[in-house]
Amino acid sequence: MSELFKITKTPIEVNELIQYVTRRKAGAITTFIGTVREWTNGKKTLRLTYEAYIPMAENMLRQIGQEMKNRWPDTEAAIVHRIGTLEITDIAVAIAVSSPHRKAAYEANEYAIERIKEIVPIWKKEYWEDGEAWIGDQLETVSYPEGKPSHLQLAEKEGDQHD
Repeated sequence: MSELFKITKTPIEVNELIQYVTRRKAGAITTFIGTVREWTNGKKTLRLTYEAYIPMAENMLRQIGQEMKNRWPDTEAAIVHRIGTLEITDIAVAIAVSSPHRKAAYEANEYAIERIKEIVPIWKKEYWEDGEAWIGDQLETVSYPEGKPSHLQLAEKEGDQHD
């Protein structure tokens, strides 16, 4: 079975992830679906934009899959994170985990989303009724005094050099 750890610009098909991890040995399949919510910290969100360093992000998703396999050997996982502009209720991330028993599937699934927020290079910009800002890494522990992540600043500079 090939692996399904990817970053996509298209809407996430949760059933694809479920089918990917479905197997005769599995007695449980858990899914986590992270959606764009309308209200955050008392501010009305209009939409989000996610950016990622795709090669590294996909490597980190695969790493998380391997970490899960090491901790819960009988699990199978699929993780997809969407980038680009997402509207309220759009799916930003989906995780499916199968296991012979439910406890491992639940634990591995929770582990996956926490690790995504810790190590995967994905950045989020929030658009509100009264403004917009790059929020930082997914744990919201990094600020951007220049207004955007440095990988986007570098891309702009490289683009300016080619004009």
